[in-house]
Amino acid sequence: MSIRASRTTAVALVTAAAFADILAYSIAVPVLPDLSRRLGASPTTIGFLFASFGVSVLMTSVPMGSMSDRMGRRGPLLAGAVVLAASTLIFAFAETLLWLFAARLVQGAADAVTWVVGFALIADLYNAEERGRVMGLVMSGTTVGFLIGPTLGGWLYESGGPQLPYLVVAALSAACAAGFAWMQLRPHQGEAEPVRLLALLRVREVAICALTVVLGGGTLAMVEPTLSLFLGGEIGLGPTRIGLVIGCGALVSATLHPTFGRIADRIGGRRLMLAGLAGIAVMLPVLSMIATFTSGAIIYALFTVPIVMMVTPSLAYMADATSASGVRSFGVAYGVYNCAWALGLLVGPSIGGAVYDREGFDVLMWAWAAALLPITLFLARAGARRPARAEV
Repeated sequence: MSIRASRTTAVALVTAAAFADILAYSIAVPVLPDLSRRLGASPTTIGFLFASFGVSVLMTSVPMGSMSDRMGRRGPLLAGAVVLAASTLIFAFAETLLWLFAARLVQGAADAVTWVVGFALIADLYNAEERGRVMGLVMSGTTVGFLIGPTLGGWLYESGGPQLPYLVVAALSAACAAGFAWMQLRPHQGEAEPVRLLALLRVREVAICALTVVLGGGTLAMVEPTLSLFLGGEIGLGPTRIGLVIGCGALVSATLHPTFGRIADRIGGRRLMLAGLAGIAVMLPVLSMIATFTSGAIIYALFTVPIVMMVTPSLAYMADATSASGVRSFGVAYGVYNCAWALGLLVGPSIGGAVYDREGFDVLMWAWAAALLPITLFLARAGARRPARAEV
């Protein structure tokens, strides 16, 4: 088999594209607020600017997954990389808030294509005994993007101005597009009939996986901003030390994604995924015990362990649950997965921020844990029943 047609090449390109996507998303953290303020944006407008990313992810994930099921993976992946490059160029040269919003919306659409179609391609190429390991490798690469994105963005911004960070990401995205154009895949065997979204969601295992992702993603999205406020306010840490605390968690995540992927391949993704969600619930009150920089770094690093235990197995389990239902519409399945993650990102910070403002960090962590743990136990009991089959 030639290098162009090898599975390793496909995985490397998907990892590079996901890394570029995460870099484009995270590099905006230190750049967008200043850029927006220079264009006259209020804090509320900046919030809407960040939220617009999730809106376009929700709108495009399932349609793009369904399209890739019918026409193949290579074309959408190529288009997604080109669109990501275009959106970052818009960011680089935007002179009005309208153009910034347009760029953020387009970036969200590119994100949907990369994650949905990329993981669908991996599910196509690898069987159930290998998917967890391979998806864990992809997630490790993207975690590195989360880790270095804000720092790299800030450094490039200060070194070369507001355009340079986006020009770098645009160049990386263009290189990914060239790679997808060069990549060779075997002829795609699409579904004879499109699988209806509601029919797939009626499959118990698919619905449980999606709900787990909403809960886990929403919890992580709730913790990230409120923990930063807690560390900066009540603990008195500066921005650099807060970044180091979060960085410790990212390093642990990058190391453990492949490990939990391999474990999921051996024992199954469902049990590991739900054990991870339960572990997240148990660890939430421990976060409220942080009192110093050292305890913050250690406790947050431990908190990331059940997060990885939930995320990587859930990626593999979505493909397994879809196959068990009698279909191979991995594009639609990962469209559902991406929508579930985006929904958690939208809902988690909203609820968490409101409770934090009214009751404080300690109450938020204990209350969230008290709600999350029984829901997880319910999902575990429901998932133990016999899975249903989807009707096309």
